[in-house]
Amino acid sequence: MSKAEHTKQFIIEKTAPIFNAKGYTGTSMNDITEATGLTKGSIYGNFKNKDEVALEVFDYNYNQIVTHLRKQIEVRSNMIDRLLVYPETYRIFLELPILKAGCPILNTSTEADDTHPLLRNKAITALKFWKKAIEKSIQTGIERNEIKASTNANEFSFILMSLIEGAVMQAKVTGSPEVLKITMDFLEKMINDLRA
Repeated sequence: MSKAEHTKQFIIEKTAPIFNAKGYTGTSMNDITEATGLTKGSIYGNFKNKDEVALEVFDYNYNQIVTHLRKQIEVRSNMIDRLLVYPETYRIFLELPILKAGCPILNTSTEADDTHPLLRNKAITALKFWKKAIEKSIQTGIERNEIKASTNANEFSFILMSLIEGAVMQAKVTGSPEVLKITMDFLEKMINDLRA
């Protein structure tokens, strides 16, 4: 990694929690310089503008979660067990350092839906990727006779994602893990009910 690439990565990693917590609009150049200890000139020497930092930071935050989930999922062979990674992970959402500031998809979606088309597109792509991964797990589970053949992968993936994001939003606003526990218990039961 070149010095410029190293500096760019440093800026992304240092500002990732700030953008995730404060959002694009709420994060100022002063926040970025304060978090990195770099001058505005150094920031602009590596990024064209705040937009470019925000887009790179979204990718970084999102990839942190994807990597965490993938590690948990890949050690399980049964598709039901793979789907159970979601309630297991989001039940302890408030305790996970990578998710402390919230879910980057949810945070970005609520802020950028009408104000920042490029960030909105990043959130849409992330949601589509997540949905496709869930659907693939369900389809594979049906093919292996691990999941009931009558399961509608499209509907189930929408419901799973909505339950998770809704519970995360409530937990972040209230600071209480109760909604996570109740919702993830419910989701766990829904997943177990898919067993063939």
